[in-house]
Amino acid sequence: MVFGKQIAGMGVVALGLTLAGASAAAQPQTATPVATNQQIPDAPRPQTLPQLNSITPVGPAIPNAPPPANAGAPSKDDQLPPTTSLPAATQETTAPDPEQGPAPELDSHTFKLPTVRVNFVQLPFTVKDSKGQLVPGITWRDVRVFENGKRQVMSVYTTDPFPLSVALVIDQSVDYHTMEKINDSLEALQGAFAPYDEVALFTYNNGVRKQTDFLAAQSARFSAILERSKGKGREPDMAMGGPLDQTQIVNNQIVDPNTTATRNQQGITHYAEKQFHTLNDAILAAAVSLGHMPPGRRRIVYVISDGKEYGSTASEKEVIHYCQGNNITVYATLVGDSAIPGTEFLDRIHLPFTMRDNALPRYTEATGSGAPDYEFRQGGIEKSFQKITVQARNQYTIGYYSHEAALDDRFRTTEVVVLRPNLTVISKKGYYPTATRTAMPPVTPSATP
Repeated sequence: MVFGKQIAGMGVVALGLTLAGASAAAQPQTATPVATNQQIPDAPRPQTLPQLNSITPVGPAIPNAPPPANAGAPSKDDQLPPTTSLPAATQETTAPDPEQGPAPELDSHTFKLPTVRVNFVQLPFTVKDSKGQLVPGITWRDVRVFENGKRQVMSVYTTDPFPLSVALVIDQSVDYHTMEKINDSLEALQGAFAPYDEVALFTYNNGVRKQTDFLAAQSARFSAILERSKGKGREPDMAMGGPLDQTQIVNNQIVDPNTTATRNQQGITHYAEKQFHTLNDAILAAAVSLGHMPPGRRRIVYVISDGKEYGSTASEKEVIHYCQGNNITVYATLVGDSAIPGTEFLDRIHLPFTMRDNALPRYTEATGSGAPDYEFRQGGIEKSFQKITVQARNQYTIGYYSHEAALDDRFRTTEVVVLRPNLTVISKKGYYPTATRTAMPPVTPSATP
């Protein structure tokens, strides 16, 4: 009996606890008291759904946009599902597609800034002393710049070196002895450039030939192209007398054509061979290749030649005009007979319908590099490479806004004055404000007579 009473008492207690838990679950969570002497631990609170009706609907994508012409009450098929059907975290956001371009203009009366035209001029110059050495330490306070005779206000003055973009032009129409000097000195050419410089190579004889486009100046590929570009030169003309200007004639016929002044000539009357030295076309082809270079680099055409010009399609005036309109400077190393001291005066006495002996000084003076470097020996040619690159790299640079009208494309003279005694300032004589556009001259294979 006692055991039965105990089982009945335990059943009553269990039923009471079950009823108490059910009543507690039916009550709000905020009103659930916890007794301090309760022996059973609290159960975790049930999780309830968030109040979704607190989300505000999404507004129009374009504020204040005019409604379409056929705007009316949307149909059931056009209505979007309510925004409360999805949680805020699962709603998709539309990102702008970069391939679609900018958003279309919404208002035709939107304010626009007017087009501003600038006429910025960048003018490099070199300062030398009475011994021909470069002069450092020139400050902006010592410099005055003039354009068309009017002083300009400098906006930029820097002595920082610029990377070089050089179009190298090698004359292969010189005599074979001079050509050997040029070929042997080309091994020292790469050492004159920095790793960030780039060089293109052109050669000319009876025509212009582009050997390579712009490459790193110290790359192995450019070294191989230099080796491939070595020419043979021309044979000397012996028509004016000498030990080789004689042959054997029997019955008014040449016995051995190999002993004549001109090889393989059958007649006894000697006619001088007509020579072509397309210097203008070669400089123009090199300058056109520099036209697409960025403004942060020095654009240089470097010519190794004797300066003779005959047979070019382009005129000297046109080539200088192109260089002055595209900020291109022509540097030159004169070789051969033109490098002999005193021969520069012979070119001033020019006979009509004859070849000019030396056209390079006019190129260098007009584009701002000064006089060319006259070198007759191989060692001097090798030193001229470094001399010219050092001069091109260590230049002062002035930047100013021209006072002339932007639409005026006439030639503008420039002058740089340094307020120190016994110094020589080398800069270009002027420029054309509008870049000159021209087509690449016809490139023909280099021919050796």
